[in-house]
Amino acid sequence: MSATPPGPKGLPLFGASRQYARDPFTFLTAVADAYGDVVHFDLGPLDTYMLTNPADVETVLVSEASKFRKPQFQDRAIGDLLGDGLLMSEGATWKRQRQLAQPAFDVRRISTMAGMMTDRTESMLSSWGDGDVVDVQLEMARLTVEIIVDAMFGTDLDDERIRRVQENLEPLGARFEPDPLRFLTPDWAPTRENREYKQALSELESLVWDIVEERRGTEYGETPASSVPADATGEERPMDLLSILLRAYDEGEQTEENLRDELMTMLLAGHDTTALTLTYAWYLLSQHPEAEAKLHRELDEVLGGRTPTFEDVRQLEYTERVLNEAMRLYPPVYVMFREPKVDVRLGGYRVPAGSAIMLPQWVVHRSERWWDDPLEFDPDRWAPERAGDRPRFAYFPFGGGPRHCIGKHLSLLEGRLILGTVAQRYELDYVRDEPFSLRGSLTMHPEEPMGMRLRARD
Repeated sequence: MSATPPGPKGLPLFGASRQYARDPFTFLTAVADAYGDVVHFDLGPLDTYMLTNPADVETVLVSEASKFRKPQFQDRAIGDLLGDGLLMSEGATWKRQRQLAQPAFDVRRISTMAGMMTDRTESMLSSWGDGDVVDVQLEMARLTVEIIVDAMFGTDLDDERIRRVQENLEPLGARFEPDPLRFLTPDWAPTRENREYKQALSELESLVWDIVEERRGTEYGETPASSVPADATGEERPMDLLSILLRAYDEGEQTEENLRDELMTMLLAGHDTTALTLTYAWYLLSQHPEAEAKLHRELDEVLGGRTPTFEDVRQLEYTERVLNEAMRLYPPVYVMFREPKVDVRLGGYRVPAGSAIMLPQWVVHRSERWWDDPLEFDPDRWAPERAGDRPRFAYFPFGGGPRHCIGKHLSLLEGRLILGTVAQRYELDYVRDEPFSLRGSLTMHPEEPMGMRLRARD
């Protein structure tokens, strides 16, 4: 096997972590441009190999996926947050939990939720008015929290509980922003950041257990969003995720720890990425009036002023392209990590077991090697005639392979219905003169409030 791939040298102990922490997006782009498909550097104590060729990404996620696992090197805080939920579990635990959860994400079940999604969107719009300025990121986050709790917990959150979720997301996110000093600070140290993180975690866990206790007193979700046709036994049973987990718990197949981990994972991961995709889509449309006008024409032709349904979604082709292009330019999950279980060969180099493999959507999605005019917002690049020759993993917002995002179809349906419902009623104009900056955490967030002025469509 070949020698170590090239990359920036960095500083003793810290490696390149300081540059990464200052601006992960600029750093990732710069090292990819300077060093090529495989880049080697240290992120503090992490011996890191960054891969930016779609063929290598596909190797890690699909063709040789069994040689890789979710990273063991991530700090204990993410384990405290998500535990052994679907995002973090491995091996037999992951297979068991994925199989258990799959019916909640069955496409047939997801299709029954379209009306709930548009009803909740219309409820949000009832508080909007022509000329108002809204922080669209907060509005989208609130809406997607409501939808994921209805869809996967089989219940509603009142305004107070939604406020509790949103207030506690900030300290949770701050804990995972790049920080070269964090690996030197133990999780038990009584720093302000650690205290705020633990308090936010406790608040969300308390909310989750409140919901669980309320549902234990019911027949596990007699709500329209969670009802499904009869199963193979002829019994009609609710199939929202919480109902499934509670039945498995009653049968001794799940522990309270399993319940907690899956529900925390779903509450956080199940709404954040969709909310961010919509936030970036609204921003990009506000900066590109010709694309916004094309979106409006499609909505007017297909819907004619009525609320979109599941049956309409297939006809909303340009709407889907807008969302795809937003996720290409601003992927909410902007980097993924894997860890090889054995020594592997990638891009002509030996990558040792236990090292950190970085797969940066941010870089690959914006590379001129795979995309024409990569920094341009061009939804029509997703037309079939233009997408045919593109490498499969030049675009991977939902990951890929056996561990692809279980909520992909839910998120895509939700995004199209929300975008279609809102854009029929309003144009959203970004209120600041300068672009927003980005903040890296577990997901990629705008640094500033995303103020948008509402203009009612005629």
